[in-house]
Amino acid sequence: MKRMNQIYERDFDLNLLRVFVVVAEAGSVTGAAERLYLTQPAISAALRRLTGRVGEALFAREGRGLTLTTRGKRLLDTAQPHLAALIGAALAPAAFDPETSEDTVRIGLSDANESWLLSPLLRVLRREAPRLKLVILPIQFRTVADAFAEGRLDLALTVADDLPAGTGRKPLFFGGFVCLFDPRSLDFPKRPTIERYLAEEHVIVSYNGDLRGVVEDLLGLRRKVRISVPTFTQVGAALDGTGLVATVPDVVARDSIKTRPHLRTAIKPFGLSSTPMELLWRKAAEGEGAVSFVRKHIEHIAAQISPPKKTTPRHQVSKKS
Repeated sequence: MKRMNQIYERDFDLNLLRVFVVVAEAGSVTGAAERLYLTQPAISAALRRLTGRVGEALFAREGRGLTLTTRGKRLLDTAQPHLAALIGAALAPAAFDPETSEDTVRIGLSDANESWLLSPLLRVLRREAPRLKLVILPIQFRTVADAFAEGRLDLALTVADDLPAGTGRKPLFFGGFVCLFDPRSLDFPKRPTIERYLAEEHVIVSYNGDLRGVVEDLLGLRRKVRISVPTFTQVGAALDGTGLVATVPDVVARDSIKTRPHLRTAIKPFGLSSTPMELLWRKAAEGEGAVSFVRKHIEHIAAQISPPKKTTPRHQVSKKS
């Protein structure tokens, strides 16, 4: 490291070596200027600077062209292969072989996305990238920005507001909200009025550990909350045989019904604007093979998510301040 620092401290312009190699290959300043798209005076000035740094002549005149001196030949033999390797390393695409990759990709998931994503994604990895590993971190819209800013994530799936500079984002799908309930314990209409909705007891999801959910935060309504749970994955169990109502994203409702087929959905009796579920990533990682590989498959899996067509409810409630 000390030797490397000493090299950097010399403030040597490596572009001078590039000019030198091209002049040596072309045999003249004119030929080098044409290949490098520079003027002849610029080429000559670069050679003078390099000669001054080396301390010895690198070229000698021979007719109308130039020939290398002994010092110049020695410099060319040393610089040419290294320069070619540097240019090749800069221009070569990143090598990524999913079959042999042992990389680790860190994905932040809001709990609403775990059920539809993890199983299909793991099946893809088992088939195409058997050694690639995932680290799943719990995030939600309040925490995702900090997670990216602190460098803890490569990718994330959640709804998001402001994000750190250098974060890419792509909407995957728009999901609405529905009411979910157990008809064995609650006779709840398919299209409840707002009065009927507010008359029932509710289970809500709160990331803050309080009694406020998305309806309270966005619409200013006050529900009779019986239980607050920290994740959407717990909603189905909370509804089972309890006579409660939950207002959840439709993808959550469909997943809950898969495990509890007796549950049913109803149309929410108010307007609640649909927010896109987004795939987020560090732009600095766009060229990383493993991250790009996983991102591509997440997009493909998400394309299979087809939320049911939206139905306009009879009653609309405007957002309160």
